[in-house]
Amino acid sequence: MEDITYTLEFEKPLRELEKQLITLQQVSQESKVDVSSEITAIEKKIEKMKSEIYSNLTAWQRVQLSRHPKRPYSLDYIERIFTDFEELHGDRRFKDDAAIVGGPAFIDGQPVMVIGQQKGRNTKDNLKRNFGCPHPEGYRKAMRLMEMADKFGMPIITLIDTPGAYPGIGAEERHVAEAIAVNIRDMSALKVPIITIVIGEGGSGGALGMAVADEVMILENGYYSVISPEGCAAILWKDRAAAPEAAEALKFSPEHLMKFGIVDQILKEPTGGAHRDYEEAAANMKDAILKSLAKLNKLSTDKLLDQRYAKFRKMGVFTELEK
Repeated sequence: MEDITYTLEFEKPLRELEKQLITLQQVSQESKVDVSSEITAIEKKIEKMKSEIYSNLTAWQRVQLSRHPKRPYSLDYIERIFTDFEELHGDRRFKDDAAIVGGPAFIDGQPVMVIGQQKGRNTKDNLKRNFGCPHPEGYRKAMRLMEMADKFGMPIITLIDTPGAYPGIGAEERHVAEAIAVNIRDMSALKVPIITIVIGEGGSGGALGMAVADEVMILENGYYSVISPEGCAAILWKDRAAAPEAAEALKFSPEHLMKFGIVDQILKEPTGGAHRDYEEAAANMKDAILKSLAKLNKLSTDKLLDQRYAKFRKMGVFTELEK
């Protein structure tokens, strides 16, 4: 599902070559003129330029790719990876939050509970999904589904893709910080395997409220951070235009996250980003999920909980000074 209609600034030279290739292919088909040698030459240039661009991405360029409007979202992956997905709604306290979708499904015949943060494709859908920023009732819905999974012994798969929890007045009135804190506390005690995959943006507590997992993965063009680069730039640089510098300083690229022990695995994307080929991106993710489930399902409940606790306790670096 390749789409070149939306072009990021650093991709423009590549897009010009791709347009030339499309034009040559059309000329060849319409006029029956043999331009195969020219087509081959441009194809080689495109592959070389792809390698040069996408193997040397800056942290800010990764952020831009993670926000690409054509990037596959949670429901796109659910459709391709799982079968018999049955979406469940509502937190049984206030209302349903469309920014979080979830329900039971099967992956290669194994029942699981899959829960994802969902953005919209257009203005109407984004308003419905609140631009992927969950309200407190979204986190409470997610926890309700996780407790259901725990009751029936179903592993939990969560897909993270949010700039952060919704910071509006309504969310504060309904205690969004408390809802996230409860999720963090209660996820740590669930007796079934939990796998989290950051498929795009992993912003602050909005992401962590669904990411206390036995294995945390991230797509190679995703990011996982305590704050967005724009938010960091506004605080430290007093200027949101400093977001590229903030992105570098935050060290939230997948390679840094692996080094610091925040994530356990980086999942490869199609060259140019997951939006270039939904099927390949989903196939890579499904393979990683199945391998992780096979490993986690062998653990006893006590071992699973002990490892999960130890995983999060060892995060971070600190020094104690002697008095």
